[in-house]
Amino acid sequence: MTTNFEIDQTLLQEAFTLSDYQTEQAVIEAALREYVQRRKQLKVLELFGTIDYDPEYDYKQQRQQA
Repeated sequence: MTTNFEIDQTLLQEAFTLSDYQTEQAVIEAALREYVQRRKQLKVLELFGTIDYDPEYDYKQQRQQA
């Protein structure tokens, strides 16, 4: 997909400096991948403390069956 937009050149130059990518497209794709990964991690963090565990579950018994 082709998209035209303006990017802060200072920010883009800093991204080039911090990365090994040679093209603007590669830097932008990497940044988007990292953004998506971070958002997914934040969604997982929201689950902490919301999952109920079965007090009868014996994890030690499960390990012995393997």
